[in-house]
Amino acid sequence: MKKWLAILLVAVMLLLAACGSDKKTSGSSSEKDDKEGGTIKVGVLASLSGALESYGQQTKQGFELGLDYATDGKMEVAGKKIEVVWEDTETKPEVAVQKATKLLEDDGVDFLVGSSSSGDTLAVLPLAEEYEKIMIVEPAVADSITGAEFNPFIFRTARNSSQDAYAAAAAIAKKGTKIATFAPDYSFGWDGVKAFKAAAEKLGAEVVLEEYADPAATDFTSNLQKVVKAKPEYLFVVWAGTNSPWNQIADLKLTETGIKISTGAPDIAALQLMKPLVGMEGFSVYYHTLPKNKVNDWLVEEHKKRFDNTVPDLFTPGGFSSAVAIVEALQKSDGNADGNTLIPLMEGMSFETPKGKMTFRKEDHQALQPMYSIKLEEQKGVDYPVPVLIRELTPDETAPPIQSKK
Repeated sequence: MKKWLAILLVAVMLLLAACGSDKKTSGSSSEKDDKEGGTIKVGVLASLSGALESYGQQTKQGFELGLDYATDGKMEVAGKKIEVVWEDTETKPEVAVQKATKLLEDDGVDFLVGSSSSGDTLAVLPLAEEYEKIMIVEPAVADSITGAEFNPFIFRTARNSSQDAYAAAAAIAKKGTKIATFAPDYSFGWDGVKAFKAAAEKLGAEVVLEEYADPAATDFTSNLQKVVKAKPEYLFVVWAGTNSPWNQIADLKLTETGIKISTGAPDIAALQLMKPLVGMEGFSVYYHTLPKNKVNDWLVEEHKKRFDNTVPDLFTPGGFSSAVAIVEALQKSDGNADGNTLIPLMEGMSFETPKGKMTFRKEDHQALQPMYSIKLEEQKGVDYPVPVLIRELTPDETAPPIQSKK
């Protein structure tokens, strides 16, 4: 009896060992499959409805085109298929967090991309670090994303607010130039003017007046009269909203007093509100005729083919660039999407985009990129002032200060 019990015990132990061996072999096979094939999942957060819907749609179209371009239409990299999962943040930070958590936990994405709003993006940044996933920030611009709130898993293809300011200053500021600024009286305006002033003074210009107006105001007469009294050579305007000062600037004939107006050229819809500013010199992040390179040529041509003969807009190349950055990083890692593996590979990484070469700065992962000094001109057959290139501003000229605490 003891002999048979011993034999039975040995048999059971062998069976359990075999089962354990089968499980281990199955796991090893799965890991091998993931390494040699499988799918890379990218979760993209964007405002696909609501007030910023147009920005989200531009990012979406650009991202899809960028993946197509970077993979030669195959939608795979290093032998792995690329799958994209889209989520609408509704431009609400709490919704952005919910959607990002769903992407990370339920969908199991390898990358995050987004978002249209800086508020949404700032809310999601900690999740990228918690789950150790690379997040490509596009098109949110708040300096704090790659500054005070930076973490090592964050890389930004979008330009930041300081890059806008440095581009604006590079477009008009020279030694001895006198400049007045005009902005809404809240954080957006204060931060914009602060960054511009620092950049302009670095180039030797003098800011002779900082004028702020009620963000809800519709009459800017008293503000603009102060500008005229200060006698600047340029008035640099930082503004957002439908109650823009452009018509009053034209009505008060500031340009006839010798004051040149300068600001950033926005997306095409907003350019239609700037007809009073024909002749203005300023800067642009992107307009489809400004970059001269084969990637932008491809983007413009393909965009027209796929989207009813329309041209890419302000945020389209950003979506495109974020897709290219992901593919480039995965090529460097041979398809390994592990965040900790990718960080050192992406730091200092350069890649070609519709705007030309971008480079992720090692210290804060901000993409250094070209910007454009432009003049708004009338063009036959176009119902808005067209940004015309004065000169391309180099990535070095518009490189913002390093604000991260890495």
